[in-house]
Amino acid sequence: MQIIPTTIPDVLILEPKVFGDDRGFFFESYNERTWRDLTGLNVRFVQHNHSRSAGGVLRGLHYQMQQPQGKLVRVTTGEVFDVAVDIRRSSPSFGQWFGAVLSAENKRQMWVPPGFAHGFYVTSDVAEFLYLTTDYYAPEHERCIAWNDPDLAIRWPLDAEPNVSAKDREGRSFKDADLFP
Repeated sequence: MQIIPTTIPDVLILEPKVFGDDRGFFFESYNERTWRDLTGLNVRFVQHNHSRSAGGVLRGLHYQMQQPQGKLVRVTTGEVFDVAVDIRRSSPSFGQWFGAVLSAENKRQMWVPPGFAHGFYVTSDVAEFLYLTTDYYAPEHERCIAWNDPDLAIRWPLDAEPNVSAKDREGRSFKDADLFP
């Protein structure tokens, strides 16, 4: 596994070593010891989520104020543009975002630490997305920042207006959002 630094030091791209031949492929998507050795992070993943979304769907920008979740995310079918936004006021990268293409083909993963809002846009016909999380989903603590907030100015690779849930259409502005200290 190789760690690829990003423009936000706490957000990481992980690229696995893939072993393949004419029969298919194999790769280790997570190994606690390797993870700890390469990242220096000692996290415990407690929940594994799997979502499927049609092309043009945009989910996010989600986070939890209590029980903040770190997320190790990857795509098993299709392709997404995945985004992490630093919402920790005390961070040197506060208000900055990083985006990357994750796909079944490139097999890359992204580490989104606690204290970040997260979202993705499906750029293929369909995408299946897996999340390992460091804390449990707690809907009463979930928050959403508007995906199209002008202060964040995320450059989503949109061809048309995205398909967004009613909850995500009600996302708050970055200025008015509950943020971490």
